Amino acid sequence: MGYSTKNIRNVVLLGHSGSGKTTLAEAMLFEAKAITRRGTITDGTTASDYTNIEQERGNSLFSTLLHAKWKESKINIIDTPGSDDFVGEVISSMKVADTAVMVLNACSGVEVGTEILWEYVDRFKTPALFVVNHLDNDKANFDNTLEQAKSRFGNKVIPFQFPITSGVGFHQIVDCLRMTTYIFDDEGGKPRKEEIPDQHKSRAQAIHNQLVEAAAENDETLMEKFFEEGSLSESDLADGLRIALANQEIYPVFVTSAHRNMGSGRIMGFINDICPSPADRPAATLQNGETFPADANGKNAIFIYKTLSEPRVGMLSYFKVYSGKINSGDELNNNRTRTGERISQIYEANGKERNVVNELVAGDIGVTVKLKETKTNDTLSPKGANIEIEQIHFPSSRIRRAVEPHGKNEMEKMMKALYQIQTEDPTLKIEQSKALKQTILHGQGELHLELIKYRIEKVNNILMSYIQPKIEYRETITQMANGSYRHKKQSGGSGQFGEVHMRIEPYYEGMPLPASLSVRKEELEDLPWGGKLSFLWCIVGGSIDAKYANAIKKGVMQKMEEGPLTGSYCRDIRVCIYDGKMHPVDSNDMAFMIAASQVFKDNFNQSNPQLMEPIYLLEILCSDEVTGDIMSDLQTRRAIIQGMGADGHYQKITAKVPLSELYQYSSSLRAMTQGRAKFKREFSEFMPVPKDIQRKLISKYQSLGQEV
Repeated sequence: MGYSTKNIRNVVLLGHSGSGKTTLAEAMLFEAKAITRRGTITDGTTASDYTNIEQERGNSLFSTLLHAKWKESKINIIDTPGSDDFVGEVISSMKVADTAVMVLNACSGVEVGTEILWEYVDRFKTPALFVVNHLDNDKANFDNTLEQAKSRFGNKVIPFQFPITSGVGFHQIVDCLRMTTYIFDDEGGKPRKEEIPDQHKSRAQAIHNQLVEAAAENDETLMEKFFEEGSLSESDLADGLRIALANQEIYPVFVTSAHRNMGSGRIMGFINDICPSPADRPAATLQNGETFPADANGKNAIFIYKTLSEPRVGMLSYFKVYSGKINSGDELNNNRTRTGERISQIYEANGKERNVVNELVAGDIGVTVKLKETKTNDTLSPKGANIEIEQIHFPSSRIRRAVEPHGKNEMEKMMKALYQIQTEDPTLKIEQSKALKQTILHGQGELHLELIKYRIEKVNNILMSYIQPKIEYRETITQMANGSYRHKKQSGGSGQFGEVHMRIEPYYEGMPLPASLSVRKEELEDLPWGGKLSFLWCIVGGSIDAKYANAIKKGVMQKMEEGPLTGSYCRDIRVCIYDGKMHPVDSNDMAFMIAASQVFKDNFNQSNPQLMEPIYLLEILCSDEVTGDIMSDLQTRRAIIQGMGADGHYQKITAKVPLSELYQYSSSLRAMTQGRAKFKREFSEFMPVPKDIQRKLISKYQSLGQEV
């Protein structure tokens, strides 16, 4: 059966780890008869968590595309990981979803992970509803969870339902939209409907009136009808709520026990009746800033939001049809590579189960295979159309590890496998550091990098280890020094001769030219590793030909690439060449390069040199009860606290911390707070290393004869 754009619903399940998203997805599929029996996480039989590592660990590590048919609609459901280590899977899923279903654990309320995920709901301006899950747990507290949600997300959070009792006796849900009570048998499934008990009618009626007002506020006709009749019909109410939800004027709250399949069918019905279709959402934004509506009669355009390599299948490309109708056999153009791609097969997916379909219409989500050069974030459209959907912006990394294979001969194989994973996972960054002579992986957290290691070892059969990465220090100077060096070499035939007189001093923006020297030429170089080199040619009287200036500068740059203190890059230095000598026969570029390099090194060591370390701005979101432990830990890491304040009902701590003190911080924070804190970091600046640490680093470098 084909579906029009108006009859498609795309929802993404979000929530902190342990909120029950995967179990809820299973119940939703079962209620829609998309599966014949509900699998369990314990048995490893859910439609969503189908990979070996997910089944081994018992939680979601990848986003999974599912779908179900409900009445006249096709509902695409994307189940996402709860761990912030896999935020890339969440962001890419939110890019193509039209409604976010935020799952809350009734035992834990609004958790740190919920706060972080809500930032993306705000960023994408996605209509959202809440599902309070685990209400059959003896520690469940619906009212506390609701109050926390209202406190954090505002009065737009409105309960459409509430439980009559929570805990092991949970089996009755009052629906304030339909003003009825759903009563479930012990095994869940389809409930029977009964009158709302007298003791709960006033609460239900008050909420119902709130829903009616919310619906009427968005439509003048409905508002007039509401004032005239004092109420709205179910059809009118649905029309008004549809507008309110699409405009993010309301955030409905539903209740479930996904484990016992209580309440999931009602959520599916609400998604079908009220949640927006792709046609109801604002037009997509293109890379050039223009907009592009979801039109089944428009130009064909699909956006690749996820790629995944699967054994015996090859590369899977998950896509959303942003416009037109995509058919098997269509020839499209990749707007990044400017190459053609053929859509050989189109699939609808329920996890690893995929069914071939002939066509997908604007707004729908599907899978294709064996695209040649297409990656995540690519747009495919007809040749010449030049349609490019705005790309997904993935967050910067939070941890780094150096990686090496167990066997030297496996380095090439390991790197090939890593780059393959990077094409699938844009949150993984691979750096082959020339300065550190290490291959460094940048990821979102310990679990993220452990997943990479698992894939390399299990899928590619390459043993590898993580080791502590070195730190990219910088070297500079704090005072002026003058010096000279003569390079002279004679061993038969033409020799080498070059003498260079050099002054070096700290460089800063806007510094005046030296009054004591006659500057003939000034060059200001932006160094590839950051900072500046100011090179002044101050030769008067031709003691050195100007033709040797480039060789002298090259000699300085060579030494700046491997500084005298620790072999680190040098920065923010002014070099003045003010005198020297040359020989009419023996002087050449090499001689002056060597002389310049040596005098720079000598001067550097006489200029009170200073080692600089990278400083990162750390932002931590945590609950009140763990704030003290986090602050105490930061003090041991040479942190400078920048600020601390409330963010919702959480605390946000910002601090500047040396990168050398952040090794394994992700694991330490998780252990210290039992997972009740999250962090992000970004490079801030280079700052001087304390003198005692500088001495240790220089001593270590000199003893090992290599970079630290």
